[in-house]
Amino acid sequence: MTKLSLLDIVIWRAMQAVLGVDGGGTKTVCLLTDTTGKILGRGEAGASNYQSVGGEAAYRSLLNAIREAIAGQEVTVRGIALGLAGIGRPEDEAIVRDWVELLQDDDRLSLRWSLPPKGVCVCHDCAIALAGGLGREVGVATIAGTGSIVYGRNRLGHTARSGGWGYLLGDEGSGYDIARQGLQAIARAFDGRSQPTALSDAFRSHLGLQDLRDLVERVYRRGWTAKDIAALAPVVDKVASQGDRVAEAIVDRAASELALATKTVAGQLFDPLEPFEIVTVGGLWHGTSALRQQFAQQVTTELPASAVVWPRHEPAYGAALTVLRVLGKR
Repeated sequence: MTKLSLLDIVIWRAMQAVLGVDGGGTKTVCLLTDTTGKILGRGEAGASNYQSVGGEAAYRSLLNAIREAIAGQEVTVRGIALGLAGIGRPEDEAIVRDWVELLQDDDRLSLRWSLPPKGVCVCHDCAIALAGGLGREVGVATIAGTGSIVYGRNRLGHTARSGGWGYLLGDEGSGYDIARQGLQAIARAFDGRSQPTALSDAFRSHLGLQDLRDLVERVYRRGWTAKDIAALAPVVDKVASQGDRVAEAIVDRAASELALATKTVAGQLFDPLEPFEIVTVGGLWHGTSALRQQFAQQVTTELPASAVVWPRHEPAYGAALTVLRVLGKR
């Protein structure tokens, strides 16, 4: 029998734990859980999509989120899973794994590390949204926020996705798509090329415009990004909930696009009568219009064994569940 050193004994007597990280273009969330999945701590920091904020800033956000999650905890980290936006290529994954090595040597973290080779998981951010949303990794996640993407995994471990092409090539049914159509609708109505819509007054009031023609200066000269435009989606959603036909039509199209993408993914992974869940993730689903209701109706009509559900946990918890599964703890 191998004799344990004093350091080995200290490490193994400390509580065994894992870190689950959800990093995006706005914020980074880290959860510390024990090996049963019980949450021990939570931390939040800035963006960690290194494609947009750079490697140094992304690493700093990871570090700060972990520091906040572990504050006051005496644990030994046995696994870490990172679901980060902007990580789509092997070279991206290699960068993240280098960050994990740096974290283990960073004296700003009062942590004990004891990572086995399989204890580091670099995940697609959609995968942890699915795992967290359902509390398991089998099913479909339909994600609708600034952009849109559908991701699924079946019981055999096969995966499929639809969407995620970005605002120029896709993102149908997203906040950006809805807001863009709303802005186009009021331009058409202003010109007399389409019917009047309550969206005109709603946007004028929301943006503080004296004249709708001032939209040109707002959108083009101020350099609005896709995120800036997507932030206007709630205006369209609210007007749709009040019965405006133009706004309703925009929401109807969004529901149909999201339903189509979901059915496409589900058709690749599940038999027609096989039960599975679809979790709706993202801020767009929390509006007051009939978007989610119409989406659910369209999907379940064609896939009667499916069920549309709200997220049970946040994506960072899905990251923790992922590494626990890899470690054989679930």
